[in-house]
Amino acid sequence: MRRIARERVVQALYASEFHPEDAMGFIAEHGMELEGESRDFYFRLSRGVLEHAERIDGVIRRFLKKGWTLERVSSVDRAILRMAVYELLMEPETPPAVVINEAVELAKAFGGDESGRFINGLLGSVIPKLDELRAEAGTL
Repeated sequence: MRRIARERVVQALYASEFHPEDAMGFIAEHGMELEGESRDFYFRLSRGVLEHAERIDGVIRRFLKKGWTLERVSSVDRAILRMAVYELLMEPETPPAVVINEAVELAKAFGGDESGRFINGLLGSVIPKLDELRAEAGTL
């Protein structure tokens, strides 16, 4: 199930933020129990986020409210945003509304009181620019 895979991606990205030298270890550990398509999806997302972190962070920064920095965003919300932005850009077969809904649900489960609204607002502002961003991401 993709929901569980996304949850594991967020957990692995969160853990790797505090120990970046062992990011691939966290990815392997969090994906061990997944099977089949869920496992493939998990590894595609988690490795993709790590490989393209700089570009993904650039997209997120572009849509943060004035006065905000990516460093000000909580670690959990950052992990969720990174995963969702990667999925929006590089997994076009997944409807954007599904990506946003899943990210909001993860934010409600793992983030702070305002995380769901924050994630929804930022990702919602990405959608009108999605074609342009995907064209730019074609060079990822």
